[in-house]
Amino acid sequence: MPKLLSLVVCMTLLTWLTVLAASLVRVRAWTPQGLMLAFGNRDNLPEATPLAGRLERAAANSLENLVFFAALALVAQVAGATNERVLLGAQIFLWARVVYVPVYVIGLPFVRTGVWTVSIVGLALMVVAMS
Repeated sequence: MPKLLSLVVCMTLLTWLTVLAASLVRVRAWTPQGLMLAFGNRDNLPEATPLAGRLERAAANSLENLVFFAALALVAQVAGATNERVLLGAQIFLWARVVYVPVYVIGLPFVRTGVWTVSIVGLALMVVAMS
């Protein structure tokens, strides 16, 4: 598999794990009642705790950013523009996202914004490198 597409797969897995963690924490799946909620239709979810809320927002942000990253990576791959700068931008994006999720969950607002900005720089590098 090409390196760029491998990075898309890695980002997809990170996003999925974040969505899964948010869901399990929201229902407290480690408890018998929470496990029943996790296996059910989730009609009566408990109020999100601050941690669950941060995980849900981190998951939503990961989904939003995965769309942009996947689109850029797929365009680069199809166009044959998978040079070292495109790969570097993709790697910067992915590693920034790996750092972003725990920083968001811990609740470090200014650090979170800085890490998010680094991920956007990675996307911008991909765009510039394809030109």
